[in-house]
Amino acid sequence: MAENLKVAVSDCSVPCKMSWEELEALCRRERLHCKELGVNRANANEYEVEFLCDYKKSKEEFYLVKWRGFPESDNTWEPKRNLRCPKLMKQFHLDLDQELRRHKRRCIPKKLDKEVTSVLIQKAKLRQSLQRWEAHLNHTRNHPGRIFVMNEVDLEGPPKNFTYINNYKVGQGIVLDEMAVGCECKNCLDEPVNGCCPGASLHRMAYNNRGQVRIRAGQPIYECNSRCNCGLDCPNRVVQKGIQFDLCIFKTENGRGWGVRTLQHIKKNTFVMEYVGEIITTDEAERRGHVYDRQGSTYLFDLDYVEDVYTVDAAHLGNISHFVNHSCNPNLQVFNVFIDNIDERLPRIALFSTRAIRAGEELTFDYKMQIDPVDTESTKMDSSFSLAGLPSSPKKRIRVECRCGSDSCRKYLF
Repeated sequence: MAENLKVAVSDCSVPCKMSWEELEALCRRERLHCKELGVNRANANEYEVEFLCDYKKSKEEFYLVKWRGFPESDNTWEPKRNLRCPKLMKQFHLDLDQELRRHKRRCIPKKLDKEVTSVLIQKAKLRQSLQRWEAHLNHTRNHPGRIFVMNEVDLEGPPKNFTYINNYKVGQGIVLDEMAVGCECKNCLDEPVNGCCPGASLHRMAYNNRGQVRIRAGQPIYECNSRCNCGLDCPNRVVQKGIQFDLCIFKTENGRGWGVRTLQHIKKNTFVMEYVGEIITTDEAERRGHVYDRQGSTYLFDLDYVEDVYTVDAAHLGNISHFVNHSCNPNLQVFNVFIDNIDERLPRIALFSTRAIRAGEELTFDYKMQIDPVDTESTKMDSSFSLAGLPSSPKKRIRVECRCGSDSCRKYLF
């Protein structure tokens, strides 16, 4: 985090070489108040427990305390009766019990091994790092749904070289022109004028009065836009309102890396999130694809609704969809959506629920999704619902084993 922290000086910003802990200690020493570091007038002179490092027991219980705003060289052993940090103490013992079980030990020893305490300290620091990342994500997002982060599997921290964005970022040499024409409806769903925005593009209204998608996968969605007379409560404005659900980025236990689970119940045919990233040309996508192949992963999504010209790359710039895993039996379905830009070469990629999804369930979509062949539009869209390397153009890809665990698993992603 230290590398990403910046200090503003006269409209300039430079990377700060100090860690968060060093900055906090400096603020306390100089009596400076900082909201981001949690230093204020009320606690500047207080000794606050940052986390617990070690444990021992003689006649009474003692904990080795890392004090917030002070270096680890100032850690001190404190009797349990002196500490007022029940949540930190509970978390410490949860971590300790887990580590002792890993070593096949049932009882807490009077003195912990160095190997055990090292892991406990790493977990405490990891939790802090993930909390800072979580706060950053929620500060950056522009949608109502909150983002939570959890890793109870290993010691991997926030992904490096990844920036959270809310909308497409246009790559070099690509221009996005807003070409939409607004509707004149007062009630777009019940009394559409000239078919409203979908009708003007010779398509049906995609949503019912509850905002649930009612058209087949493969048909495009045309939402009302900034030039329309209808208000923000128009039922034909769904994707543009952003993520509405609280979601959690979590570390999977079966080697699939990070995943995303919903923390709220999601009804069938409901918009969940967009697939957002950097828009690049297919030639640039081909070049990057070879690099990603060597890394064993890809975040390239071809926008080939009408022609294979552009690709979305979410490897380093993206939203929470960057962390959604593949499943051969997914609970999310992809739709092409047009709002302010009706250039058919540049649709927005929206993920809708295929069924009711319970709170706590992982969200997934099929990286090689096939569209219903009965639909008349499928022939030009069946290749637009897969990551680069899967569409019509024959690009060689390394075979990647699928670990989705579904009964219908195809065994390989690519």
